[in-house]
Amino acid sequence: MLKSALLLFVMLACSNLFMTFAWYGHLKLLGNKPWIIAVLISWGIAFFEYLIQVPANRLAYGQLNVVQLKVIQEVATLSVFAPFAYFFMSQPLKLDYLWAALCLVGAVYFAFR
Repeated sequence: MLKSALLLFVMLACSNLFMTFAWYGHLKLLGNKPWIIAVLISWGIAFFEYLIQVPANRLAYGQLNVVQLKVIQEVATLSVFAPFAYFFMSQPLKLDYLWAALCLVGAVYFAFR
């Protein structure tokens, strides 16, 4: 199960990199373009996210239950989003984000115990 969870996490982190740019990258890169352009480009980026995310969940399902899949997805999402927000979007780090991360550690513990 640990091998499946690690592979799933890596695949979901990769897919979340695409999704994070699809959801938030346009705010910085396409702010002066019409929203429909941002939507079309975001859909194109999200396509690649689904090419990784769907197989990741299909490979792990059965060895992990759907709650475990979701918790790993949330941890992967925030593991990608935090550096993205800091480095790409120039958002400051706050101590509250550490507390949020600790809550996720608790979620992982309870989902897998």
